[in-house]
Amino acid sequence: MPKIVFISSNDDEHIVDVESGLSVMEGAVQNLVRGIDGDCGGAAACGTCHVHVDQAWVEKVGGPATDMERQMLDLSDFKCPTSRLSCQITATEALDGLVLRMPEGQH
Repeated sequence: MPKIVFISSNDDEHIVDVESGLSVMEGAVQNLVRGIDGDCGGAAACGTCHVHVDQAWVEKVGGPATDMERQMLDLSDFKCPTSRLSCQITATEALDGLVLRMPEGQH
């Protein structure tokens, strides 16, 4: 089970185990990570699971997977070049240790 590291905007660190095959957002919600709401349940339709992928992981995680994800990220005041919706990142053993930073706000 991969461990995913969530770092809040005030540098609080939350390390959670996420079952392979689940989205990183699902793992965060199941583990009560503050700042990851997942209001749309993973449909890439709300942007409340926005994260900034740590630069060391960008190549493995890749960029936005769909046009819908890109459009949702474009609506965020906190978008950056490594922005992703965590509902669109599937947890795998290859992502064990993945570091994700949460923006100041999700709305």
